[in-house]
Amino acid sequence: MSFEIERKFLLSHDGWRGLATGTLYRQGFLSTDKERVVRVRIAGDRGSLTIKGLTRGAKRREFEYEIPLDEAALLLDELCHQPLIEKHRYCIPHGQHMWEVDEFIGENAGLLIAEVELSAEDESVELPDWVGQEVTEDHRYANASLVSNPYRRWSTEG
Repeated sequence: MSFEIERKFLLSHDGWRGLATGTLYRQGFLSTDKERVVRVRIAGDRGSLTIKGLTRGAKRREFEYEIPLDEAALLLDELCHQPLIEKHRYCIPHGQHMWEVDEFIGENAGLLIAEVELSAEDESVELPDWVGQEVTEDHRYANASLVSNPYRRWSTEG
């Protein structure tokens, strides 16, 4: 069985810029139910379908399957909840881990999140100096939540 163990952080400064080249991601959700998220993604020239279970702390079940690019595009455009999540992802090695920095565009422009995947919840991780506040358990930062509550609306919600 597959599990995803992931920690998320806001960024404290732009020291990560220039450490990697970004890849454009477009993704949408067929289901954003907290117990079963179903995501469609195009990353560069690859399509995928991912099913994720309920998050408990930093861990949840995850199943991912490659799908044809044209089918992924059709699902995104016709069946996924709107707005789509659009971002540039930068993969940056640091210490023993690969960090992913997501720079959101579109409805979530201005949001920057760093993520690191772990092999165990209690695994120690060396934080880069550009990593700031941890937001792993703040569900507003989950991509599935950003569909219904985009980042650009946060400052206007009071």
